[in-house]
Amino acid sequence: MANVGKIDVQYSKNMCKILFQHSKSNSLPLSLLNELTREFNLISENPSINVIVLTSIGENTFCAGASFEELLAIENIEDGKKFFMGFANLINAMRKCPKFIIGRVQGKVVGGGVGLVAACDYVLASEEASIKLSELALGIGPFVIQPVVERRIGKAAFQSLTINSEWRNPEWALQKGLYDKVLRNVEQLDLEIKTLTDRLSSSNPDAIKELKRTFWNDALEWDKLLETNAEISGRLVLTGHTKSFIDKFKNNVKG
Repeated sequence: MANVGKIDVQYSKNMCKILFQHSKSNSLPLSLLNELTREFNLISENPSINVIVLTSIGENTFCAGASFEELLAIENIEDGKKFFMGFANLINAMRKCPKFIIGRVQGKVVGGGVGLVAACDYVLASEEASIKLSELALGIGPFVIQPVVERRIGKAAFQSLTINSEWRNPEWALQKGLYDKVLRNVEQLDLEIKTLTDRLSSSNPDAIKELKRTFWNDALEWDKLLETNAEISGRLVLTGHTKSFIDKFKNNVKG
């Protein structure tokens, strides 16, 4: 299968669904990050939309995080910052979007994908939706997504998730507040999504806009904060530790 990615936006009454996909476990190269940001900005200006459902294609993986191939290709700090600004810009676009964003998490979530989930306003997940942060093993850290994940699950849980990069099951994510509800399977997940979005689509859009402003009023300084964190990640991806990890990865792939 070719290493490709795309986004599909489906409109229905007062709601829309944004579906992203990539052949590498729904990972996110910069092109997909930028396209997702553009779509959220466009929908933000659409007065007929009240609610957005964010999801991906397939059942096994919601999002594998940053594109490893693009991380391998980074050769200087400027390119490193540019890549990680893709996540920063997307998170900021989601928090500023005056529509409710519902996350449909049907499978595993890794790294930057956890930040994407945390940037949603309400998250429904299946029992297959385990999570982990693997950035420290790579030699960087979840700096760009830290503010949004920590805001959602708390400092102690974020610290634990960062230091011990083992898989955490959906119940853990539910208890910590990353997920709002866990459903047994995809069929129940989609039924719950439909029930919720049918109700929200008829809500007062002015009330939704004001509620979004209230929900995120603790994140007004994030434009600068996330840029600073993107600079940190862009620098660390070039360090000797990370380069060594990448070299080992290349050799394993070749072998």
